[in-house]
Amino acid sequence: MTRYILNRMATLIPVLFGVSVIVFSILKFVPGDPALQVGGLDASPEDLAAIRQQLGLDRPVHVQYLYFVGNALRGDFGKSIRSNRPVLEEMWSRIPNTVVLTAVAMIFAILLGTGLGILAAVRQYSLWDNLAMATAMLGISVPIFWLGLMLMLLFAVQLRWFPTAGTGTALHLVLPALTLGAASAAIIARQVRSAMLEVLRQDYVRTARAKGLKPRKVILRHALTNALIPAVTIIGLQFGYLLAGAVVTETVFAWPGVGRLLVDAIKFRDFPVVQATILWLALIFSTVNLAVDVLYGYLDPRIKYQ
Repeated sequence: MTRYILNRMATLIPVLFGVSVIVFSILKFVPGDPALQVGGLDASPEDLAAIRQQLGLDRPVHVQYLYFVGNALRGDFGKSIRSNRPVLEEMWSRIPNTVVLTAVAMIFAILLGTGLGILAAVRQYSLWDNLAMATAMLGISVPIFWLGLMLMLLFAVQLRWFPTAGTGTALHLVLPALTLGAASAAIIARQVRSAMLEVLRQDYVRTARAKGLKPRKVILRHALTNALIPAVTIIGLQFGYLLAGAVVTETVFAWPGVGRLLVDAIKFRDFPVVQATILWLALIFSTVNLAVDVLYGYLDPRIKYQ
């Protein structure tokens, strides 16, 4: 198992390298001049040239990339063009908010998705099954920004149960977490239902029922444990997708996280912040996939023995 984990960790290196090349290349071809953003419209050509030299934009593209990679390996992503603060300082002040929002949304998605999936599988073709799958389909189809605005209109503006935007209390977290986790809950519900239906037809489940075990024990201990093995992949991937989806959710609810920082950086063409943020998202996504693969070994002993 240790050797497998080390091999999987080694695969993160080419992934992050590829992401850095793609992001760096795309940003260099985006229209606009970061020096003009810093100097303003009234800046003289001499001032713009000095700013480009200060930011290293006057060097060849490949030299800029080598400097970027070398500094990144030392944990130095430069300074933000907009605020002139270190990029990592900008990110570390936002990362806790994004992690909390994503974690709460993931917990909500797992609980709701697993519950709906079990209910739909146990009551197959019943009214509960149809309602659960209709809810799941609705959660997948509705755009995140529209759902967020509707929840804000209903629960914040009309009923005044929750704040409309911002952060500060636990109530500020409810609507963004529900908005962010809705689509993931729907996907998890469909996956759990499919896996549960297959497991419930297995011989060991019939044997457990024939022994007179309580239905709840058969479902939760025998069926659900094995049904979660394929669902773990979906749950792991959804955690990565939630980090990406947080960009929209944080913008709608004015949540001060990494997603909103990324949007603001793109608007201002703050290239160092954009590069560092996307690399961080890629690292988190890859790490989650690694954790899912390792978790397989504990859920399924056959994988661990191999």
